[in-house]
Formats: sequence, structure tokens, C-alpha cells
Amino acid sequence: MQGLLVKIDPATAALIFAAVLLASWGAGFGLGRRLRTRGKPRPAGKLDDASLAILGLLLAFTFSMALGKYDRRREMLVTDSNSIGDFYTCASLIRDPVKTRLQGVIREYAELRVRIVREARSASDFEAAVRRFAEMQGRMTALVGEALAEGTPVAIPLTNTLNNLTSAHAARLVAFRDRLPGSVVLLLLASGALSTFLVGRSQGSSDDAAAASMVGFLLLVSLVVWVIFDLNDPTRGLITLSQEPMQRVLQSMTP
Repeated sequence: MQGLLVKIDPATAALIFAAVLLASWGAGFGLGRRLRTRGKPRPAGKLDDASLAILGLLLAFTFSMALGKYDRRREMLVTDSNSIGDFYTCASLIRDPVKTRLQGVIREYAELRVRIVREARSASDFEAAVRRFAEMQGRMTALVGEALAEGTPVAIPLTNTLNNLTSAHAARLVAFRDRLPGSVVLLLLASGALSTFLVGRSQGSSDDAAAASMVGFLLLVSLVVWVIFDLNDPTRGLITLSQEPMQRVLQSMTP
């Protein structure tokens, strides 16, 4: 389920969720109509209320999880940009020609960080970018090794800032790949389907169907689910992270 969510964009996933809820409500409504024509008593509404309460709790819980993952990605973006800026500043203290070459690689690294957010639209694009980042980090490590061999006086800060850069990359990569567990999404879907089925059965067996109100309720739930899926997806959707911290670092890198 989690792999399927990665492949489907948030709007499509929300539409599928809305279709399942609508189909469940229609099935329940049809069952309620059949029970009414047979003269069977209307089902008690307490179970319907309880199921809707559980659905509300699951929506709140899932929204909180998705928002937490979004906030974590934003924190890692700031940490990543700070580590790149610190490494660039430290690299400016070593001697040429290693200084110019190392700063050029760092600048290229930061430019790719900004560009990949706009260009990576598939898993293959993202994995290709990850390999390029690893290759650039290898070039940085080799250049730092050259600076250390020349006896640079900033050996310890240079090494520490390189370590911070690679650590920030690893942490941001983990935060980027962290998505909602498939079991949570399945539980939310099952709860929504069951709740709307019970409500539909109750409405079908009563005199007041309140179809318009139910459509409004399903629309509202679907919009909440859309926002949840949008927060969960770091590459697609309407809710995206601002790249201002990384862009500011790039602006500070004078060629």
C-alpha cells in the first residue's frame, strides 16, 4: 500500500478514497431501502455515531502524522542548507588551487539540491540524483584529503564541516523517504468505508435520506484526505517546501 501511494499523486489518491466512500454509502443506502420495504425496524444509530467518531479520530491522527513528516522535512532542509554553507565558508580558508576546485563542487552540489526538487518527478529521477550526490561527496572528500596533505591550518574545522554535510544529507534523505505507513492508510480507508456504509444503511431505512448532506460530508472528508496525502508527498501536490534556505546559501557563494 505504501509503495502504491508513492506512485499515485495526492489528488488521484483522494479521488479513489472518495469513490470508495461513495460506493460504501450507496451500498448501505440500498441495503437500508430493502430493509425498509420488508418492514424491518430501523437500525439503532449509536453504532453509526461511534463509527463516525472513530473515523474522525483516525483522520486527526493521520493528519498529525503527515504534518509531522512535513515539518521534519522542513527542518532537514534548513539543517542541510546550513551544513553546506558552513562547509563552503570553511573551504574559503584553504589555499588554491584546491580552494577554487572545492568551492566549485560545493556550489554545484547546492545547485543540484535546488534543481532536483523541481525536476525529480519519478523514482528513477530521484535515485539518479542520489547517485550524483554520492559522487559529488566523493569528490569533496578527495579534495579535502588534498588540502589536509598540504598541511592546511583549518584541518579539523574542514573535516568536521564535511562530516556535517554528509550527515545532513543522510538525515534529509531519510526524512524525504519517510511516508505514512500503509497499514495506517488501509485502516483509514476501512474505517471510512464502514462508517459511510452504516450511515447509508441508516438513511436508507429512514424517511429522511439527507443525500445532499451526506455528499457534503463525503466531500469534506475527501478534502481532508487530500491534504493528508499532499503533506505526505514531498515531490507532488500543492503543498511544497520552500527552497529559500538553500537559495540563500547559493546567493552567498560568490564564484
